[in-house]
Amino acid sequence: MTAQREFRQIFPQPGWVEHDAQEIWMSQIGVAVEALAGASLRPRDVAAIGITNQRETTVVWDRETGQPVMNAIVWQDRRTADVCDRLRADGAEGLVRERTGLVIDAYFSGTKVAWILDHVAGARARAEAGKLAFGTVDSWLVWNLSSGRLHLTDPSNASRTMLFNIHTGQWDDEMLRLLRVPRSVLPEVRSSSEVYGPVSTALGLADVAIAGIAGDQQAALFGQMCVSPGLTKNTYGTGCFMLQNTGTTAPLSQHKLLTTVAWKRGGKTEYALEGSVFIGGAVVQWLRDGLGIIRSSADVEALAASVPDNGGVYLVPAFAGLGAPHWDAYARGTLVGLTRGSTAAHIARAALEAIAYQSADLLDAMQADAGTPLAELRVDGGAARNNLMMQFQSDVIGVPVVRPQVTETTALGAAYLAGLGVGAWKSVDEISSQWRAERRFEPSMPKARSAALRARWTEALGRAKAWEPRA
Repeated sequence: MTAQREFRQIFPQPGWVEHDAQEIWMSQIGVAVEALAGASLRPRDVAAIGITNQRETTVVWDRETGQPVMNAIVWQDRRTADVCDRLRADGAEGLVRERTGLVIDAYFSGTKVAWILDHVAGARARAEAGKLAFGTVDSWLVWNLSSGRLHLTDPSNASRTMLFNIHTGQWDDEMLRLLRVPRSVLPEVRSSSEVYGPVSTALGLADVAIAGIAGDQQAALFGQMCVSPGLTKNTYGTGCFMLQNTGTTAPLSQHKLLTTVAWKRGGKTEYALEGSVFIGGAVVQWLRDGLGIIRSSADVEALAASVPDNGGVYLVPAFAGLGAPHWDAYARGTLVGLTRGSTAAHIARAALEAIAYQSADLLDAMQADAGTPLAELRVDGGAARNNLMMQFQSDVIGVPVVRPQVTETTALGAAYLAGLGVGAWKSVDEISSQWRAERRFEPSMPKARSAALRARWTEALGRAKAWEPRA
């Protein structure tokens, strides 16, 4: 049984994206109650709670009142791009990559925390006095689930802050100094699969154990059972996120990918290479809400399929800049190739194709880092149910695309980690036997045609880059 609710996307200025942290919390309690009721279960029937979350979205709250000091700053938010420019100009890129596995970018939490402390009246002084707490959404939910008794995170989320040393598994003092974040605001880092503590009985969830935490993309990697080095998945959500398991080694990418903690369990930390596309499925939401050319997101496939090709139209959805492997915070959305014959269907098709092209760029970088070709790409997330796009994805990467029977693998991975944490499953091998493919998309487009399409995509990409003037 599943339940879900949308919550508001807040856009105070161009390039800024916020969420109401209290609304996130209330939505999660609401869907938990709804899911239990729908399954005719009581809290005592639940073995454990697993949490997965948008990893870089940043919340700062008052330890005494539990109230956020402002809206959460979302992972897509670009307000600290100028801070990142200064850090790069000061020569910090090498140190950041060596310690954290990340590039310097406004995507990550560290500069967001500092911005909040600098721009909310009195926040920095309160933080340095130990009165404020910082967390990504997992920490915020655990704090509320435990009525403020637990302030913690796991390494997969900590590794996305630009404050965490992925090699030592600790918050890094030099990163804290560089980004001006006081240690007193930080959560404790625990493993991704263990019993952290019970839910407060005041919430009507009895004493259910909170026993698993992983950032959304690492949870999806686990849910896809990509538990051996080389196995790779791509999640098509608001953004697109491609991860490849690298085992217990943390290789530094030579092609502008990220090195991230996949998970830590049983005292062993495993890692992944990652590429992130900022705007994936969100481009379909834009077609619906911004342009109004579809009534619901599900309508996009039929509209796109009503034309045989994109009619020469290319859409680069750089609404929040470009992520890997480009890392251009000043890129902006671009629509090129329009003629009088262009229709809403061509734009819809260009939007779906853009998701696939961006993912293909990630895969090229990943294969260049790995030095070995990929056997298959496992896919999940809401947009992975779009057959037209999945076939096009296979065509432009020249690799089979495999969709599992359960595409909500982010939630599945969090459930697996929580179940392992309380002993509901004894081993990963026991879980692996449950993974099943639902459909396999084989490449069918001639290679010359695929290469020509990608070449034009690359031209369109060049038109979008560095559009916004630097501060």
